[in-house]
Amino acid sequence: QKKSREESSGEGSGVEILANEPYSDGPGGSGQYTRKIFHVGSHIPSWFRALLPKAALQVVEESWNAYPYTRTRYTCPFVEKFSIEIETYYRQDAGQETNIFNLSLAEKRQRI
Repeated sequence: QKKSREESSGEGSGVEILANEPYSDGPGGSGQYTRKIFHVGSHIPSWFRALLPKAALQVVEESWNAYPYTRTRYTCPFVEKFSIEIETYYRQDAGQETNIFNLSLAEKRQRI
């Protein structure tokens, strides 16, 4: 919250929280769902910002937090087919588990 408040300084900046609610029977079981819009226009040079549509100056974050599992997806309304998803498991093994997501051998070979 502190970081969001610090980043909110005028037009085209800040974080807009659209949803913050519990869920059940979702990713990881039951947990907390959040949906936020990051307005990033103030972090882009004004000459470049003038060339972009408003939808390109936003990043949408959806997050499902069902500790010890979380899934977070980032999208940009301007580029509908592009998204980044991050899955995280929190374990007390200092990162020693070699296949935390139970990937098949074919999936393991595709990793970069």
